[in-house]
Order: sequence, then structure tokens, then C-alpha cells
Amino acid sequence: MKRFLFLCLSFFIFFFIVFPLYADDLTDITNQLNDLKKTFSEISSANQINETQLQGLQKKLESIKSQVTFLEREIEKKQAQVTEGEKAFAIQQKLLNQRAKSYYKNMGKNAFSVVNLLLSENISESLQNYFYQKTLVDEDKKAIIRIAVFIKQVEDKKKQLETEKTQLAAVKVEIDKQSTFLAGEVAKSTKYLGEIQGKISELAAQRDRLIAGRLAALNLPQSAYTTTGGCSSDLTNGKDPGFSPRFGFFTFGVPHRVGMSQYGAKGRAESGQNAKTILEAYYNAEYKEGFGSDITIRVVGNNEYGQSFDVPWNIEEYLKHVYEIPSGWHIEALKAQAIAARSYALAYTNNGQKSICPSQSCQVVKQEENSDAWKQAVEQTKGIVLLNGGTPISAYFSSTAGGYTYASGSDISSRPWTKNTQDGRSSYNNFEDVKNNSYDKESPWFYCDWGSRSNYGGTAWLKSDEVADIVNVTMLALKDGGTIGNLYQTDKSNPAGKETWDAGKVKQELSNRGLLPFNSIDSVSVSADFGGGRSGTVTVSGDAGTKTFDAWSEFKTYFNQRAPANIQIVGPLFNVEKR
Repeated sequence: MKRFLFLCLSFFIFFFIVFPLYADDLTDITNQLNDLKKTFSEISSANQINETQLQGLQKKLESIKSQVTFLEREIEKKQAQVTEGEKAFAIQQKLLNQRAKSYYKNMGKNAFSVVNLLLSENISESLQNYFYQKTLVDEDKKAIIRIAVFIKQVEDKKKQLETEKTQLAAVKVEIDKQSTFLAGEVAKSTKYLGEIQGKISELAAQRDRLIAGRLAALNLPQSAYTTTGGCSSDLTNGKDPGFSPRFGFFTFGVPHRVGMSQYGAKGRAESGQNAKTILEAYYNAEYKEGFGSDITIRVVGNNEYGQSFDVPWNIEEYLKHVYEIPSGWHIEALKAQAIAARSYALAYTNNGQKSICPSQSCQVVKQEENSDAWKQAVEQTKGIVLLNGGTPISAYFSSTAGGYTYASGSDISSRPWTKNTQDGRSSYNNFEDVKNNSYDKESPWFYCDWGSRSNYGGTAWLKSDEVADIVNVTMLALKDGGTIGNLYQTDKSNPAGKETWDAGKVKQELSNRGLLPFNSIDSVSVSADFGGGRSGTVTVSGDAGTKTFDAWSEFKTYFNQRAPANIQIVGPLFNVEKR
């Protein structure tokens, strides 16, 4: 019996000490869930749902689910414990009845012992009998109290278990409800962000098309031979815009800067380099003599001079009609150009398997033969081509690379024979080194601010507040990509079909988003990677402080979108001049 009582007491201690811990966990989960519901309510009432926040809430909800699963297992354990307690309950009830009967029986004996103690002649024996009976009564009393408390606590915990089961069931229903809601909110958030991204991409594509159109309007001279288009540097043309201070955005060279720089070849020839050395500077290719000269290619299309073609020419005859550089240049520059042109034509036509156009899109040719000097260069290089893997290369070239050539350009991907070069007599450490040491520095398009405005002396100079407006536009576009469609130049129609915001509106929108707009700019500086030939950052200072932007992806992008008229930055390396 004593062993059984010990086991019951041990069960009692375990059950009623451990059980409240799980009840506290359930309360904690309920509180977490209420907090979660409050957060959900706040998010759902917002106009824009933050997907990252929702994902965080989802993780929190999954944690709650894990805790609920744990509690379910613990409740199952407690259910088993209550069941065992109920079994013990029946035994304890029987024991209680026995103890009660024993208690009342021993109470009578104890009363008799008192009388016997008073009347007995043997006091010692009577005292022993009295205390023995009293001990039995006390033990019965303690056992009755202990069993009664145990029975009551089993009943109370049974009721508590039922309450927790009900609460947990409600929590599970609420979790399922919130999980469904959360999944829906995440889906809506993803869809919304996708729509916004789509709008941003659409606006960016419209911007890029506009910028491409503006660049095309500049008539960028891809060939050194052309006398149309180009740029007149406002540093040297003597034109006065009529205002000061003024800022000019000057680009080194013109697209595409891949392969041979024609003005660079001129500078190299004048410094004593021969055609082979010149070509080795611009191409990773085999210089091959004695390549077949009996190949016929067909020229089809129209050139920039109003001439139409659909004619087969032997490759050497074809070259006599090529017009890509002035024929008065150094003979070694002419020979380098002839070899590059021969290689390009053979590569383009796959050794005569397809036709080639007569314009700048391919190579410029005319119906009439070029000058004697040019034809001499063709004759002296007959059968010489540049090869890669035994095949003629597309020997790209352009008028002016601006001190650097690149392995790839905006519309030309990298090839095994293209290369990145510092096209100078010595290395560059700053902008002045590029200006002074580049082989193509004599080109009229070497360092120029592209575009012009007739109402400011035909120059591309910008006022301080105009630069401030471009800076503000850049800040706003980076802060809120959804505004890009409203940030085009104000002097032309909006290609996105939206309202174009003027300078005042842009300032207001910046202020609405917690940013301080500029009213004027005092200075602009450009950092550059002079090893690779790319501007790195643009730093502006003005009445709103100092801001620094990525030169290529940020400042140049929005400069070309916002600048007035056809003023543009047209290359990877540019600088700013203040006068």
C-alpha cells in the first residue's frame, strides 16, 4: 500500500508541476497569433504590400505552427496521464472509503484509550496504547486529506485539459485562416511588384528608344571619311552661349570604339608605325599574306550618296571603291585601313557567299573608284588579311575611339580578336593625360560636347539650374522608378504618352518623398578608371549639398533622357567642363 501511495504521489508531483508550463506556451502562442493578426491587418490596409515583410510573417506563422504541433503532442501525453490519473482515481476512491472507515473506527478506539488511560492501573501500557491509536488516527486523517486533494486536482486538470483542447482547436482554425490569407497577400504582392516592374521595364525601353533616336539625330561619324554630322567642340569653336557659369559634358570619342580607331591609325602612322604594327595594336589576329584574291563579292543596296548597287566585284576591285578614310592620310594608315576593309568584307560575306551593303552599316563604297593614293594602298596590301582560326575576321573600325578601344561595344559583342587597349603614346593617369597622349587626339570628335541649341549660340552648354534639374531627375528616378515616364526632356513631346514634369514639379515630387532638391549646382566632378577608359562616378555640389552617382548606369542614363534639345553624352568616358 505504501509503495502504491508513493507512486500516486510521484504522479501527482509530475502532473501538476509540468502541466502548467504547456498552458503558458499556449497563451504565448495565442498572444503571438493576435500580434500576427494585428500586423496582417496593418499590412492589408496599406496600398502597397511589402513582400519581404509578408515572407517574414510567413516564417513566424510557420514557427507558431511548429509550436502548435508540439503542444498537440504534449496534450496527447497529458491525456494519457489524465487517463492514468482516472484509473488511480478509482483506486484512491476505494482507498479513501477504507481510510474513512478506519479513521472512524480508530477514532472510537482512541476515545476508549483515553478512558482506559484514566481508569487503568497500568499507566505505561495505557499510554502506549493511547499514542498508538492516536498515530493511526493521524495517519488516516493525513491519507484522507492527501487522497481528497489528489482526486480534486485530477478533476480540475481534466477540466483544464478540455479547455486547452478547445483553445488549441480554435488556434488551429485561426492559423489555417491566416495561412490562406497570407498566401493570398503574397500572391497579390508578387503580382503587384511584377506589374510595377513591367511598367518600369516598359518605361526604360521607351527611354532607351528615345535616347537611341536622339543619338541617331546627332549623325555620329562612324567613318573618318564623312564630312557630315560630327561635333564642334565648344571649348575651341569660339561660340558664346550668352550665360555664365556654364557646364559642358564632353565625351571622349564616338561609338562604337571596337577594333581600329581610324584617327588612332593616322596618329600611329605619323609617329612612324607601319601598317602591320598598327593592326597588331588593335586586333588579336594573324597577319596573313597571300590569301586568295580571286573571290567575288556582291554589293547590294544604297549608300549615303544616293547611289544604288547590285553588282558583283572581285574583292580587290571592290576595295578600290571603298571610302572609309581621307585618301590624303599617311600611306601606312591607308594600308592598315585597306587590310581591315578586306578582312571585314570577306568575313561579312563569308568569302563571297552572301552580299554586302554599300553604306556605313557595312562599309562605305561609291560607284567611282577612290583616289590613286588609296588604290596604291590596296595594291600594296593585295592578298593580306587578318585571320582568326584560319578565317578572315570582322575587322571592326570606327572614326575616333577617344584614347581607348574596347573588346565590345553597345551593338558589338566581344570576339576573340577584339581587345581593350589604351590607345596612347604613354599610360594615362588623368583626363589631361588622355587628351595629350592619345593617338587619335587630332580628331575633331576626340573630346566634344555633343548637341546644340540655336538660342544659346548653337552650343551645348548648360546653365547651373539646368544641371540641377538633371540631378533632381536622376535622384527622383532612383528613388521611385515609377516616375521615369514623367522625366523626359521638357522641350519635346513625351514618348511614353504621359505628362512631362517640369523642374518645379520634379522638385515637389522629391520633397514629397523626403529628399532635398537642388536649385543650383556649383561644381561637377567626374572620377574615372583611366586604365580601362570608363567614367566611374559623378559628384555634384550645390545648394542642397553634395551627391554622388554612378557615372554610367545612373547619371549618364538620366542625363540623356532629360537634357534639352539633342544634347547627349555618347560614350563610356566623359568629363565635365565649367566656364
